Amino acid sequence: MTKTIAITTLGCKINQFESAAMSEALEQDGFSIVPFTEPADFYVINSCTVTAKTDAESRRLIRRAARLNPRARVVVTGCYAQMSAEELLKIPEVSLVLGNSEKRRIAELIRGMNDQPAAIVADVSQQQSGQSAPLESFAEHTRAFLQVQNGCDARCAYCIVPFARGASRSVAPQEALEGIASFAAKGFQEIVLTGIHLGGYGLDLAPRTDLLELLVRIEESALVRRLRIGSVEPTELPPELVRFIAASQMVCPHLHLPLQSGSDGVLARMNRGYDSALYRRVVESLQHAIPDICLGTDVIVGFPGESDQEFSETYRFIESLPLAYLHVFPFSPRPGTPAAAMTPQLHSRVIKERAEALRQLSESKKQAYAEGFIGRELQVLVQKDAGGRKGLSRNYLPVLVEGSEGLFNREVTVLITAAKGGELVGNHKKT
Repeated sequence: MTKTIAITTLGCKINQFESAAMSEALEQDGFSIVPFTEPADFYVINSCTVTAKTDAESRRLIRRAARLNPRARVVVTGCYAQMSAEELLKIPEVSLVLGNSEKRRIAELIRGMNDQPAAIVADVSQQQSGQSAPLESFAEHTRAFLQVQNGCDARCAYCIVPFARGASRSVAPQEALEGIASFAAKGFQEIVLTGIHLGGYGLDLAPRTDLLELLVRIEESALVRRLRIGSVEPTELPPELVRFIAASQMVCPHLHLPLQSGSDGVLARMNRGYDSALYRRVVESLQHAIPDICLGTDVIVGFPGESDQEFSETYRFIESLPLAYLHVFPFSPRPGTPAAAMTPQLHSRVIKERAEALRQLSESKKQAYAEGFIGRELQVLVQKDAGGRKGLSRNYLPVLVEGSEGLFNREVTVLITAAKGGELVGNHKKT
């Protein structure tokens, strides 16, 4: 009888990619994948450990799985599993704990389970090479994520990721190209390059390379119509990379550029390695080179010791920049990081108020950016054709497409007529 497995994912796009790869590997091994909301023989929780709150969410999902089927075997993998295997094994509902490296062998390891709870977690600090998980399909059907880098060499004061993922490791350029070719052959129109520290791509390889050289090779291959770059640190955008993106017919005009704080004092305590002046120069150089570029950012509010003045500096700094959206993260101490021991830790009420203020600022920026495209034509990849045609523009704006049918997984020209809540509305321009 076919065994059923449900998978749920917390955290970053790398985890999303790896969950998709695990799902595919399990299906190829004869398992049947079912939604996490349904009874299953096995439940896999691909965890995140970026804050104590994400650890708690993983534990909540463990209990939820046990309620759905008390006889199910619960498997926990991901960064929480990597960092806290013994802690997870103490939870009665947990049957198996797998580290990040073990995701590639998940079918084999689940098949080999016995009645005794176990943890199989390799030391990621000893890993020297990058290897993307094998993945031949992707759930979204129009856009696919390709992991080309893993790990991180930075030591931001709030972040546990370097310990959970290990040192920066890159996928060889040829392997990355083969991954893109595989996606393209299956009809994907857009590939998103992802990594934990994407700007560090290639620095660990021999011969040494970098993100720009990889992008050049991908563009020369002409394998895919649209290529999107994930998050890149502001210190890792040299002028030649900006010029390439500006001239490219393939790379989408969209970058996620983490800020974390607009206060130089907070940035120094975070150990971010840059100040607000550098960040402004990078943003202005991108906007000058690519006027319509969509720039998003991450911001942490309530970092230990963040004063009213420092938060005000962050708010005014972000307000002054041509950013299209913010991802706002209320600070939550992660045990094992320097920030967890810093004082004073702010009251949750203050953090919540500051987060709400920045989220409102994000909404106004999102709407203002979207309104700038009314009356203009955009190239939109249609991702949903039934019950309302929706798609994504190259500059990362969601678009409701009115007009023709049968546009799924096609990039079409759309004349924008309105902007509502950061979403665009437009008419398909037939050619």
